[in-house]
Amino acid sequence: MYESRKQKKILLKNANLITESGETLTGQDLVIAEGKISSGGDCVFDQVIDCTDYYVTPGLTNLHCHCAMNLFKGIAEDVDADTWFNEKIWPYESRLEAEDVYVGTKLGIAEMLNCGVTAFADHYFEEEAVLQAVLELGIRVDLAPTVFGSAPDFPERLRAVSDFCEKNRRVSGRVSLRMGPHAPYTCPPPFLEKIVKRAEELKLGLHLHVSETREQVEQSLQSFGKTPFAMAAEAGVFAYPTLVAHGLWITEEDFKYLGEETWFAFCPKTYGKFAMGTDFMFPNRGRISYGFGTDGAASSNTLNPCEQARFFAMLGKYGAKDPCDYAAREVWQALMRGHGAFSFGTGKLTEGSPADLVIWDLKKPNTWPVYDPVNSILYSSEPSNVAYTMVDGVFLKEQGKLVFDEQALLEEGARVQRRLLKRGQGQAKVIY
Repeated sequence: MYESRKQKKILLKNANLITESGETLTGQDLVIAEGKISSGGDCVFDQVIDCTDYYVTPGLTNLHCHCAMNLFKGIAEDVDADTWFNEKIWPYESRLEAEDVYVGTKLGIAEMLNCGVTAFADHYFEEEAVLQAVLELGIRVDLAPTVFGSAPDFPERLRAVSDFCEKNRRVSGRVSLRMGPHAPYTCPPPFLEKIVKRAEELKLGLHLHVSETREQVEQSLQSFGKTPFAMAAEAGVFAYPTLVAHGLWITEEDFKYLGEETWFAFCPKTYGKFAMGTDFMFPNRGRISYGFGTDGAASSNTLNPCEQARFFAMLGKYGAKDPCDYAAREVWQALMRGHGAFSFGTGKLTEGSPADLVIWDLKKPNTWPVYDPVNSILYSSEPSNVAYTMVDGVFLKEQGKLVFDEQALLEEGARVQRRLLKRGQGQAKVIY
């Protein structure tokens, strides 16, 4: 586990660096010391890796996921959103226990590390179990415990989440916290206002779903006479650093509500899965700060942001009827820009930056030969091309393998799956 691994002084020798802008710098020596990119100093290294045939990039970020939902991959396919939520996922989730979430989160982290993800934003419950998994496996997390305003235990839940955030705000430099109201439709105005007030008191940001579908916007207008963005704005959401999950059906009028620290997490595989449409947000992408999330694996099936970026480019080109739009450099920069939604200071290959890195092996049949490494990574790569994943100067994937016991984790996942199926579905506490 992570606690047994120490930061080393490492030389990545003769590396090919790909910057956050997509520029490739060849023949570079990169020194890692005390968890940061260093200028060098003495020539004594604990580890030297010849990167002549490798490409080194900042790590990938996942701006929105429900990590523990790796337990539900493939359990609800080929159904509409109403069936997916109300008849499949929420009834199963209602009977999840802390140990299930702990194992599911570890499975999700393992997948993300295999894909080169070094930081992710999680929006889920059983937050103690999520935090335990993160601390054990060594990744970074921006953690927003989910709160449903319409749930019968709202006061107790809000108090528990507030206490969790107060207790763990300094638990690790790899952990940041937010309040996680689920969405305006499950947290109507009085409840959302109370959550925002606690965020203000605790000096935290927020992470919530807003205007995921056209139907949500129409229902909000019918019930409240306002869009979900307007409701969130009136509750004070956008006065604070906010991660908007999806926001796909933002209206023209809604753009005025956004704050300087409002970020959108695009999860295009989910939009394709549920036929949610891309008519408005995609062409207006230049007006917002955005990166890529994966949503939960029950809807997106994988937790690979690179795959999401690829799908984003394909959907964008198709919708625009323009093969020159959504160019690889633009999409790569959006993939890298996701670091800006977090407070970790990651995402660059410059001296003093945290050493959260991916070392790519593109000399494989699926990516070889290489003409432009950005094109190869975006359009052709798989997790097998990630040779090393480093977080805070520590390798969590090394020479193509995770540093912890993957087989034991898979066996844990199988045991949880058997328990879930035996336990069966319960009663959803909220309705989509």
